[in-house]
Amino acid sequence: MKILVDADACPKAALEICLSLGQKYAVPVWTVANINHNIVSDHHVVVDGGPQEADMRLINLAAAQDVVVTQDWGLAALALGKQAACLGPTGREYCADTIEFLLEEREAKSKFRRGGGRTKGPKKRTAEDDSNFALSLERIMLRQKNANGQ
Repeated sequence: MKILVDADACPKAALEICLSLGQKYAVPVWTVANINHNIVSDHHVVVDGGPQEADMRLINLAAAQDVVVTQDWGLAALALGKQAACLGPTGREYCADTIEFLLEEREAKSKFRRGGGRTKGPKKRTAEDDSNFALSLERIMLRQKNANGQ
């Protein structure tokens, strides 16, 4: 098992939680980001700034029993397809039975914006988000370790 972080848009607090829990459970943390980011982790992969380049590299690194951290619902769907666990930086776990709805919502909002509409951006990160993320990540890591017989 490894933790794979889509580091292009991962909040610093969430990355620090990944690193802390990775160290606690001896699980390597891999970060993937484009050349515009300076990330410190166990294993950092730098990609060019092309669209979706970080996502494609991350999904190529992912395997069953890994934990993927991303706020990109499309990347989450790909990770779930590889039997990896997946959660967002606020602690929301993505599941196979709900990801299709999220992708449909993303498409509807994108279509609305292309037509000139405006949608709200993400809310400001809170201490509660950090707490929820830490609890969710640790729960998922323990579940993945138990499923792996470790």
